[in-house]
Amino acid sequence: MKKIPMRKCVATQEQCPKKELLRIVKTPQGTVEVDLTGKLNGRGAYLKRDAAALELAIKRQSLKRALECEIPEEVYDKIREVLGE
Repeated sequence: MKKIPMRKCVATQEQCPKKELLRIVKTPQGTVEVDLTGKLNGRGAYLKRDAAALELAIKRQSLKRALECEIPEEVYDKIREVLGE
């Protein structure tokens, strides 16, 4: 049986299969992007594909802490777009 890669959501702290999560990356250039391929270089943080998890991340500044940088508002807008809100 193939092992399923698990990752922890930075907002809810729960372990989920990697493909159920959204990866947000701080690139070596210092920009923050939503990584839909899961293959971008840089420091990644995973977020549950769920509006409540996103709001929690914003409130607790989970992404800022995980990526060790300020998160521009456009990044949150892009995540909302991806989540289909």
